[in-house]
Amino acid sequence: MPDVPSILERARAQFSAEQVDALFALRRDLHAHPELSWQEHQTAARLEEMLRSIGARDIRRVAGTGVTAVVPGTTPGAPRVAVRGDIDALPIHEATGLPYASTCDGVMHACGHDVHASWTIAAAMSLLARPARSDVLVVLQPAEELGTGATAMLEAGALDGVAAIFGGHVDRRFAVGEVIAEAGPLAASADMFTLVVRGRGAHGARPHESADPIVAAAAIVTALQTIVARRLDPADPAVVTVGSIHGGVASNVIPESVTMTGTLRAMNPTTRQRLLDDVARIATQVGEAHGVQVDAQMERGTPPIVNPVREAGWAREAAERTLGAGAVVPFGITNMGGEDFAFYMERLPGCFLRIGAREPGGERIAAHNPRFYAHETSILVGGAVLAECARVAADALA
Repeated sequence: MPDVPSILERARAQFSAEQVDALFALRRDLHAHPELSWQEHQTAARLEEMLRSIGARDIRRVAGTGVTAVVPGTTPGAPRVAVRGDIDALPIHEATGLPYASTCDGVMHACGHDVHASWTIAAAMSLLARPARSDVLVVLQPAEELGTGATAMLEAGALDGVAAIFGGHVDRRFAVGEVIAEAGPLAASADMFTLVVRGRGAHGARPHESADPIVAAAAIVTALQTIVARRLDPADPAVVTVGSIHGGVASNVIPESVTMTGTLRAMNPTTRQRLLDDVARIATQVGEAHGVQVDAQMERGTPPIVNPVREAGWAREAAERTLGAGAVVPFGITNMGGEDFAFYMERLPGCFLRIGAREPGGERIAAHNPRFYAHETSILVGGAVLAECARVAADALA
């Protein structure tokens, strides 16, 4: 078991008492004033202010509510490295009872992005005190929850010239002080589908006069479950979930149509494409068997995150160098959640980490839950480790 007190002491030692106070105050301010994707105007302004106060350079607003800054390195012209934190909140009413709980009704940081933004500032502080060989680009990204922020930052050219990128996510399945930095799958692709089942409406008392889209939709839901159960290798992680079904207005009316939406998750490109193809095919053919038409719309979302061996090795070295070997723990979980950091990793090398955020004796609270929060000491762990990732990568790329 990792020596958590020792690990936390090493993380805290990376920052002065004034910096710790400033980081915790920043996190609490962000948590109390959450903003939804593409509405992070106050958040971006607060982060710009913080970057100016610590001495970061070339601070820019990118893609509307994104922010970038540069921490100069020691060797001009060395390949640039980036560290990224996301900044948006979720449309959830907070129920944590924290003294700095959300003041925005129906909006909260239920996924830890307040901590991610804060530990990215912490990484900048660390790098200003002890620079990497190369310049480090600080990336504070909007709209991760919609899966559109990373692509917007890329399209704006914010990552042009970057040779490697590192990021992380809080995780209350792990204790604060524990770090996951390993090669292999870390997050799934996250695609969406919409199925519109078009039948023929009729009186509920005379169903033989209809082509019932509700019965057809029920059959489609059942049939879709065979994709994972019968089409895929049991060792191949995948999820097909129907998340909503809408149809009908009265108990005695068979409607004209039913609309279904859902999500598809996979860990590799071949399985991802099979899910997309099979959902459309099965839904259409089951619909035909029931005498209805199915319009299938498939929408690609974020790709999977699969950490490469080289960059994961850099991240592990950074975590062990900063916190000690006991801090790095195995993931041991199949994570079917999505993360738009994957779009960066399609363009350039990188590694995505999980950072423990559960206080000693604390409850394992799921993300996207009204009671979710991350222990604020994880800010220091995440900041110290990401800064060291940049240093290790910069040395390796030189």
